[in-house]
Amino acid sequence: MYASTGAENENDTRMSWLSLIINASADTAETLSDALFELGALSVSIEDAQAGTEAEQPIFGEPGEPVDVVWNDSNVVALFDVDSDIAAILGQVAEQTGIDVSRNKVEQVAEQDWVRLTQAQFDPIQISERLWITPTWHQPPNPQAINLQLDPGLAFGTGSHPTTRLCLRWLDTHLRGGETLLDYGCGSGILAIAAVKLGAGQTTGIDIDPQAIVASKQNAEQNNVEANFRLPDSMLNQQFDVVVANILTNPLKVLAPLLAGTTRSGGRIALSGVLQEQAEEVMAIYQQWFELAPTVFDEGWACISGTRKV
Repeated sequence: MYASTGAENENDTRMSWLSLIINASADTAETLSDALFELGALSVSIEDAQAGTEAEQPIFGEPGEPVDVVWNDSNVVALFDVDSDIAAILGQVAEQTGIDVSRNKVEQVAEQDWVRLTQAQFDPIQISERLWITPTWHQPPNPQAINLQLDPGLAFGTGSHPTTRLCLRWLDTHLRGGETLLDYGCGSGILAIAAVKLGAGQTTGIDIDPQAIVASKQNAEQNNVEANFRLPDSMLNQQFDVVVANILTNPLKVLAPLLAGTTRSGGRIALSGVLQEQAEEVMAIYQQWFELAPTVFDEGWACISGTRKV
């Protein structure tokens, strides 16, 4: 017979939550999610059951638009208090929804220092030979480099995503110093902040999300950078030497006349957030106003750039 040791019992007392994972179809995942919340789940997420395998199913959405598709083979993951009666909860879910919940498993989730755990996932990122992104809890690996101090926070953009890296590398390569610059869809402000550190002159960041403006201002202050961050309704009738926009394909298509209009004659533009297979349709629109350079790709994402026609 197996006997638990004292050390194992002590470890068990640190188990603070139960994770209930129910395998579901695309048709049933949302219904199960709603039912689990009603039955006291602390959190519920829907995940790709095939994540990390060849059958993984990528799903993309545009900002502000609902994603009305979930994975064909989904896992509904619900977090409950450790003393919850999971068998009873499963019975209630099945009774309320009429859905078969027999394909399930329960995992224990240990008490952890979630701040330290989250911080451990974000190491310094080298963008180029002279440009690094370093979270505030890390020492810069290269103190002589241009280091952007940026932590995960309210808005998109920590430098870990290929689209952000593409734009940062473009700025590092193309900024000569003193240019006026517009970062449209600034998110965390990372591109505008990097631009100033790389020598840009008057720099403006625009975003439709007020939280992004708050985050950008905080990040600029943390990096001892002066830049102007504001909502689009406060945009002035102004043209810039350089325009960067790291958003997604549909907004870039809609915003093409605006972004072209804010780029001065002979000025440059860099666009990212575009999937490789979508690059041609975006280029077809922007080539009305720009002489386009060869597109650069990173992990299936594109950076489209060019010079405003005179």
